Amino acid sequence: MILWNCSSSLSQVESPAFFTNPLLPSGADPYSFYKDGYYYYTHTAQNRLMLWKTKNLANLKTAESKTIWTPPQGTMYSKELWAPEIHFIQGKWYMYFAADDGDNNHHRMYVLENASADPMKGEWIFKGKVADPADKWAIDGDVFEHRGQLYMIWSGWEGDKNGQQNIYIAKMKNPWTIEGNRAKISGSDFDWEKHGDLNDPNLPHVNVNEGPQILKHGDKLFIIYSASGCWTDFYALGMLTTDVNSDLLNPNSWKKSAEPVFKQSPENGVFAPGHNSFFKSPDGKEDWILYHANSKPRQGCGGFRSPRAQKFTWNANGTPNFGLPVKENQSLKIPTEK
Repeated sequence: MILWNCSSSLSQVESPAFFTNPLLPSGADPYSFYKDGYYYYTHTAQNRLMLWKTKNLANLKTAESKTIWTPPQGTMYSKELWAPEIHFIQGKWYMYFAADDGDNNHHRMYVLENASADPMKGEWIFKGKVADPADKWAIDGDVFEHRGQLYMIWSGWEGDKNGQQNIYIAKMKNPWTIEGNRAKISGSDFDWEKHGDLNDPNLPHVNVNEGPQILKHGDKLFIIYSASGCWTDFYALGMLTTDVNSDLLNPNSWKKSAEPVFKQSPENGVFAPGHNSFFKSPDGKEDWILYHANSKPRQGCGGFRSPRAQKFTWNANGTPNFGLPVKENQSLKIPTEK
């Protein structure tokens, strides 16, 4: 397949074995799920939920895509649909997303279900809100299974006022129901997590921990999360680490790294990299990080953010090594195919 790099000032043809970032001209909060030889990809589209299908994420620009669901108007989940994630759990497809009625204070998480073998087909059925008993502001839900138990991790407020977003975890009874109370496992502890000034007298500053993503390797579990405001160039990835045998609901089980594990690279022209997810190459041998970033400083949280992918490695101590965000238009080998 030939990829045309539209962002280049010159027409440039990439060979089938290589690709360049960004994967699409725009698209925040990228996420993918691999099943039966295909990647199913999604990102924030604000007023609807979209899905892409491709054999290799490097070919996203030419992938089949469709709107799978548009919310009914006049509901608490009609607007500001953020950070969708697609998962295959217990024989069915689920799409998790955050939404509100146009008032950010009302953001909560919701889920759709599809029993079709191919999520591009069949009917997506609205299953409802996914909330713990506290039912506070919540976005960026990620679901994973560990030792037969389903968990959800997300970003939320402690109370009813904006100012601090924390990372929470809870058990799930099934893919659409949280079981028991949430546990806070991360807030903004270090200076690099606290860039969040706003030109708003009613809300002068917000500390942010958001976009949590599970990553498993050896005898360790990691939660990679985004810290500082996405409206700043300091938006970056942090890391929580625990042992596979630990109690995941115990905040003391998680150790936070004192420095970001992935951050802006002005020398490479990549700013505010964050809200990532992970995927394996089609042959299952390579680890890749999928993230969004801006191409210029001070571009904020809007439509300038574009999805990017790059391979990462592992340190001798078993922790991930993400390196630096690579330059746009740098030729990269595609994820190795079967």
